[in-house]
Amino acid sequence: MPSFDIASKVDLQTLDNAINTVKKEIQNRFDFRDSPVSIELNKKEFVINVEVESDMKMKQVIDVIISRSIKQGIDSSAFDFSKDAYPSGKVVKKEIPVKNGLKQEDAKKIVKAIKDSGLKVQPAIMDNIIRVTAKKIDDLQEVIALCKGGDFGVPLQYENMKS
Repeated sequence: MPSFDIASKVDLQTLDNAINTVKKEIQNRFDFRDSPVSIELNKKEFVINVEVESDMKMKQVIDVIISRSIKQGIDSSAFDFSKDAYPSGKVVKKEIPVKNGLKQEDAKKIVKAIKDSGLKVQPAIMDNIIRVTAKKIDDLQEVIALCKGGDFGVPLQYENMKS
């Protein structure tokens, strides 16, 4: 039976490359000369720690992170910007978690959308992926189109297509 997996993951090496590119760009920008800027990637916890001297510069750094990540192929919805920046002495700090893996609630939303579509497929949640099986590959392609069209708040990848 044809099947494929729906996953949501960020490649650590690609993320690291994007953060290094951000650091280089910030170092070379004129408006960040002589100002303390620290951008660190915690590879174990998938968290980006940013320290700058003002809220305005924080917004600029976030814009650069988004643009460089998109150029590296990382979806901007992979970053969770919901936490507010907080002042700490003379600097403003912000933790930006990177969403890696499908959470149970997100997986349930996706499965519900697939089931509500009326397609003859069987979605099944397996840890942090969703396996979708069907009798015809055309049905699987319709599920991929449905998932690309829907906004689930997480970047989705489609892998292990088997016929």
